[in-house]
Amino acid sequence: MAGTLYLVPTPIGNLNDISPRCARTLAEADFIAAEDTRVSLKLLNHLEIKKSLVSYHEHNRAAAGQAILARLLAGESCALVTDAGTPAISDPGEDLVRLCGQQDITVQAIPGCCAAVCALAVSGLSTRRFTFEGFLPANKKERRTALLKLQGEERTMVFHEAPHKLCATLSDMAEILGDRPVALCRELTKLHEETVRTTLAGAVALYGEREPRGEYVLVVAG
Repeated sequence: MAGTLYLVPTPIGNLNDISPRCARTLAEADFIAAEDTRVSLKLLNHLEIKKSLVSYHEHNRAAAGQAILARLLAGESCALVTDAGTPAISDPGEDLVRLCGQQDITVQAIPGCCAAVCALAVSGLSTRRFTFEGFLPANKKERRTALLKLQGEERTMVFHEAPHKLCATLSDMAEILGDRPVALCRELTKLHEETVRTTLAGAVALYGEREPRGEYVLVVAG
């Protein structure tokens, strides 16, 4: 009988956010598939869990996915984790879930941390209907093409962005989407957590004078 793939969300900054159920699943799984085994090892040490770790990430997902699938088909259980947040959401884990679905392997998602939902909740913008866009392309032409497709979007939009690309992204957003309200959520759950509520033009001006620091979630009004 095939094993089970457990999708185990991990803290996005504060280790105390790990739930008892998540910790128990990590402890009981036969092995853990991790985006970065070094990052996951810190969490396991915090929880005082000793467990076999295998690497599963964007650059090895084809080969690693097949290896994990074989172990699941042999009856082992696997806990899939990403560096932070919910695996399979804007994450190569979606491929592993698809493989499991094709083989009728049970996949269980355990509730937990998700930066996009946390940011949406504190944004002050409409949460009734929203679209998660993840990271925009790094290439300027491709990024602008993606934003052009969102010009008519009426739902609240949620994006991830790295600090070194924030200014370019905000500039393109302001030009293409217009001066919409935006919430910039930085370092969620961490020591320097901050939410700035302004407009896209205001954000461009703000970060023209201030160096972006930390990982950002951008919540843009529809």
